[in-house]
Amino acid sequence: MSDATDLSPQYDVHPATKIVRGTKRATYDRATVHGIIDDALICHVGTVVNGRPTMIPTAHWRVGERIYIHGATKNRILAAIADGADACLCITHLDGLVMARSAFHHSANYRSVVIYGKGTVVTDDADKMEHSRLFLEKLQPGRWDTIRQPNVQELKATMFMGFDLREVSAKVRTGDPVDDDEDYQLPVWAGVLPCQNVWGTPIDDTKIDPAFAGQGQKPA
Repeated sequence: MSDATDLSPQYDVHPATKIVRGTKRATYDRATVHGIIDDALICHVGTVVNGRPTMIPTAHWRVGERIYIHGATKNRILAAIADGADACLCITHLDGLVMARSAFHHSANYRSVVIYGKGTVVTDDADKMEHSRLFLEKLQPGRWDTIRQPNVQELKATMFMGFDLREVSAKVRTGDPVDDDEDYQLPVWAGVLPCQNVWGTPIDDTKIDPAFAGQGQKPA
Protein backbone atom coordinates (compact mmCIF):
# COMPACT_ATOMS: atom_id res chain seq x y z
CA MET A 1 0.00 0.00 0.00
CA SER A 2 1.31 3.47 -0.84
CA ASP A 3 2.30 5.84 1.90
CA ALA A 4 -0.47 8.33 2.72
CA THR A 5 1.76 11.19 1.57
CA ASP A 6 1.88 9.65 -1.92
CA LEU A 7 -1.88 9.56 -2.34
CA SER A 8 -3.82 12.05 -4.43
CA PRO A 9 -6.17 14.36 -2.47
CA GLN A 10 -8.97 13.08 -4.71
CA TYR A 11 -10.24 9.56 -5.34
CA ASP A 12 -10.41 8.49 -8.98
CA VAL A 13 -13.88 8.51 -10.51
CA HIS A 14 -15.04 5.05 -11.64
CA PRO A 15 -18.17 4.12 -13.64
CA ALA A 16 -19.87 2.88 -10.47
CA THR A 17 -18.98 5.98 -8.44
CA LYS A 18 -19.70 8.71 -10.99
CA ILE A 19 -22.46 10.88 -9.49
CA VAL A 20 -25.02 11.74 -12.17
CA ARG A 21 -27.74 13.34 -10.03
CA GLY A 22 -26.98 16.15 -7.63
CA THR A 23 -23.50 16.57 -9.07
CA LYS A 24 -22.98 19.83 -7.13
CA ARG A 25 -23.17 17.80 -3.92
CA ALA A 26 -20.72 15.15 -5.09
CA THR A 27 -17.19 15.00 -3.79
CA TYR A 28 -14.31 12.59 -4.22
CA ASP A 29 -12.12 14.42 -1.72
CA ARG A 30 -10.13 11.85 0.25
CA ALA A 31 -10.16 13.78 3.54
CA THR A 32 -13.93 14.34 3.32
CA VAL A 33 -14.55 10.64 2.67
CA HIS A 34 -12.32 9.64 5.59
CA GLY A 35 -14.08 12.08 7.90
CA ILE A 36 -17.54 10.77 7.02
CA ILE A 37 -16.41 7.18 7.60
CA ASP A 38 -14.63 7.94 10.87
CA ASP A 39 -17.47 10.01 12.33
CA ALA A 40 -19.90 7.10 11.92
CA LEU A 41 -20.21 3.92 13.97
CA ILE A 42 -22.59 2.08 11.65
CA CYS A 43 -22.55 1.30 7.94
CA HIS A 44 -24.95 -0.75 5.81
CA VAL A 45 -23.45 -3.59 3.78
CA GLY A 46 -25.31 -4.98 0.80
CA THR A 47 -24.71 -7.82 -1.64
CA VAL A 48 -26.65 -10.52 -3.49
CA VAL A 49 -27.29 -13.79 -1.63
CA ASN A 50 -28.96 -16.66 -3.49
CA GLY A 51 -30.12 -14.28 -6.21
CA ARG A 52 -31.73 -11.78 -3.83
CA PRO A 53 -30.44 -8.37 -2.70
CA THR A 54 -29.59 -8.47 1.00
CA MET A 55 -28.34 -5.81 3.41
CA ILE A 56 -27.30 -5.58 7.07
CA PRO A 57 -26.27 -2.73 9.36
CA THR A 58 -22.97 -3.29 11.12
CA ALA A 59 -20.20 -1.46 12.94
CA HIS A 60 -17.10 -0.44 11.01
CA TRP A 61 -13.68 1.14 11.42
CA ARG A 62 -11.04 2.46 9.03
CA VAL A 63 -7.32 1.74 8.76
CA GLY A 64 -5.70 3.92 6.13
CA GLU A 65 -7.29 3.16 2.78
CA ARG A 66 -9.38 0.22 3.98
CA ILE A 67 -12.69 0.00 5.83
CA TYR A 68 -13.30 -3.03 8.04
CA ILE A 69 -16.37 -4.83 9.38
CA HIS A 70 -16.83 -7.99 11.41
CA GLY A 71 -19.50 -10.53 12.25
CA ALA A 72 -20.20 -14.18 12.85
CA THR A 73 -18.35 -16.57 10.56
CA LYS A 74 -21.74 -18.10 9.65
CA ASN A 75 -23.25 -14.76 8.66
CA ARG A 76 -24.69 -15.38 5.18
CA ILE A 77 -23.87 -11.91 3.84
CA LEU A 78 -20.25 -12.04 4.99
CA ALA A 79 -19.98 -15.59 3.69
CA ALA A 80 -21.25 -14.53 0.25
CA ILE A 81 -18.79 -11.63 0.10
CA ALA A 82 -15.98 -13.92 1.27
CA ASP A 83 -16.88 -16.21 -1.64
CA GLY A 84 -16.36 -13.33 -4.08
CA ALA A 85 -19.72 -11.53 -4.30
CA ASP A 86 -19.53 -7.80 -5.01
CA ALA A 87 -20.45 -5.59 -2.07
CA CYS A 88 -21.71 -2.08 -1.51
CA LEU A 89 -21.19 -0.21 1.77
CA CYS A 90 -23.19 2.92 2.62
CA ILE A 91 -22.73 5.44 5.44
CA THR A 92 -25.02 8.41 6.10
CA HIS A 93 -25.09 11.22 8.65
CA LEU A 94 -28.33 13.21 8.97
CA ASP A 95 -27.34 16.80 9.86
CA GLY A 96 -30.70 18.50 9.54
CA LEU A 97 -34.14 18.63 7.94
CA VAL A 98 -34.45 21.27 5.25
CA MET A 99 -37.92 22.81 5.49
CA ALA A 100 -38.82 24.61 2.28
CA ARG A 101 -41.82 26.70 1.30
CA SER A 102 -43.02 24.07 -1.14
CA ALA A 103 -43.44 20.34 -0.62
CA PHE A 104 -41.23 19.58 -3.61
CA HIS A 105 -38.15 21.34 -2.23
CA HIS A 106 -38.11 19.84 1.27
CA SER A 107 -34.83 18.01 1.72
CA ALA A 108 -32.17 17.08 4.25
CA ASN A 109 -28.67 18.23 5.05
CA TYR A 110 -26.47 15.15 5.12
CA ARG A 111 -23.05 13.61 4.57
CA SER A 112 -22.89 10.23 2.86
CA VAL A 113 -20.34 7.81 1.42
CA VAL A 114 -20.87 4.85 -0.91
CA ILE A 115 -18.15 2.23 -1.39
CA TYR A 116 -18.08 -0.59 -3.95
CA GLY A 117 -15.68 -3.50 -3.93
CA LYS A 118 -14.66 -7.00 -3.01
CA GLY A 119 -14.11 -8.01 0.58
CA THR A 120 -10.89 -9.58 1.84
CA VAL A 121 -11.10 -11.86 4.88
CA VAL A 122 -8.55 -11.35 7.66
CA THR A 123 -7.18 -14.81 8.43
CA ASP A 124 -4.19 -14.29 10.72
CA ASP A 125 -5.12 -14.57 14.41
CA ALA A 126 -2.75 -11.76 15.39
CA ASP A 127 -4.35 -9.49 12.79
CA LYS A 128 -7.82 -10.48 14.00
CA MET A 129 -6.81 -9.60 17.54
CA GLU A 130 -5.50 -6.24 16.37
CA HIS A 131 -8.75 -5.49 14.56
CA SER A 132 -10.66 -6.43 17.70
CA ARG A 133 -8.59 -3.80 19.49
CA LEU A 134 -9.13 -1.18 16.80
CA PHE A 135 -12.89 -1.76 16.90
CA LEU A 136 -13.04 -1.40 20.70
CA GLU A 137 -10.77 1.62 20.68
CA LYS A 138 -13.07 3.35 18.20
CA LEU A 139 -16.01 2.77 20.53
CA GLN A 140 -14.12 3.97 23.61
CA PRO A 141 -10.45 4.95 23.53
CA GLY A 142 -8.52 3.16 26.29
CA ARG A 143 -11.13 0.45 26.87
CA TRP A 144 -9.15 -2.38 25.28
CA ASP A 145 -6.67 -2.46 28.16
CA THR A 146 -9.45 -2.72 30.77
CA ILE A 147 -11.51 -5.64 29.43
CA ARG A 148 -11.10 -9.37 28.86
CA GLN A 149 -9.74 -9.73 25.36
CA PRO A 150 -11.01 -12.34 22.84
CA ASN A 151 -10.04 -15.95 23.38
CA VAL A 152 -9.16 -18.46 20.67
CA GLN A 153 -12.72 -19.70 20.25
CA GLU A 154 -14.14 -16.18 20.01
CA LEU A 155 -11.62 -15.23 17.34
CA LYS A 156 -12.46 -18.42 15.43
CA ALA A 157 -16.18 -17.58 15.53
CA THR A 158 -15.63 -14.04 14.20
CA MET A 159 -14.97 -13.02 10.61
CA PHE A 160 -13.10 -9.78 9.98
CA MET A 161 -13.29 -8.37 6.49
CA GLY A 162 -11.67 -5.37 4.80
CA PHE A 163 -12.58 -3.38 1.69
CA ASP A 164 -10.27 -1.11 -0.28
CA LEU A 165 -11.30 2.52 -0.49
CA ARG A 166 -10.92 2.70 -4.25
CA GLU A 167 -14.38 2.83 -5.82
CA VAL A 168 -15.78 5.43 -3.46
CA SER A 169 -17.75 8.67 -3.64
CA ALA A 170 -19.38 11.07 -1.22
CA LYS A 171 -22.33 13.47 -1.34
CA VAL A 172 -22.82 16.37 1.04
CA ARG A 173 -25.69 18.83 1.35
CA THR A 174 -25.52 21.91 3.55
CA GLY A 175 -27.34 25.20 3.84
CA ASP A 176 -30.77 26.66 3.21
CA PRO A 177 -33.72 25.30 1.26
CA VAL A 178 -33.69 26.22 -2.41
CA ASP A 179 -37.18 27.39 -3.32
CA ASP A 180 -38.64 28.60 -6.57
CA ASP A 181 -38.39 32.38 -6.86
CA GLU A 182 -42.17 32.85 -6.75
CA ASP A 183 -42.43 30.85 -3.50
CA TYR A 184 -40.17 33.04 -1.34
CA GLN A 185 -43.11 35.31 -0.49
CA LEU A 186 -45.31 32.49 0.78
CA PRO A 187 -46.47 33.02 4.41
CA VAL A 188 -44.71 29.96 5.88
CA TRP A 189 -41.57 29.41 7.96
CA ALA A 190 -38.62 27.94 6.09
CA GLY A 191 -35.15 26.96 7.25
CA VAL A 192 -33.19 24.06 8.71
CA LEU A 193 -33.96 21.89 11.73
CA PRO A 194 -30.48 20.81 12.89
CA CYS A 195 -29.98 17.19 13.92
CA GLN A 196 -27.12 15.63 15.88
CA ASN A 197 -26.31 12.51 17.91
CA VAL A 198 -25.83 13.17 21.60
CA TRP A 199 -24.54 10.62 24.10
CA GLY A 200 -26.63 10.29 27.24
CA THR A 201 -25.49 9.60 30.77
CA PRO A 202 -24.02 6.07 31.07
CA ILE A 203 -26.38 3.53 32.68
CA ASP A 204 -24.82 0.91 34.93
CA ASP A 205 -25.32 -2.78 34.15
CA THR A 206 -27.86 -4.14 36.61
CA LYS A 207 -25.24 -6.73 37.63
CA ILE A 208 -22.43 -4.19 38.03
CA ASP A 209 -19.87 -4.72 40.76
CA PRO A 210 -20.59 -1.86 43.19
CA ALA A 211 -16.91 -0.93 43.03
CA PHE A 212 -17.41 0.13 39.39
CA ALA A 213 -20.82 1.79 39.70
CA GLY A 214 -21.00 5.21 38.10
CA GLN A 215 -17.71 4.86 36.26
CA GLY A 216 -19.12 4.63 32.74
CA GLN A 217 -17.67 7.13 30.28
CA LYS A 218 -19.16 8.71 27.21
CA PRO A 219 -17.20 8.14 23.98
CA ALA A 220 -14.57 10.80 23.35
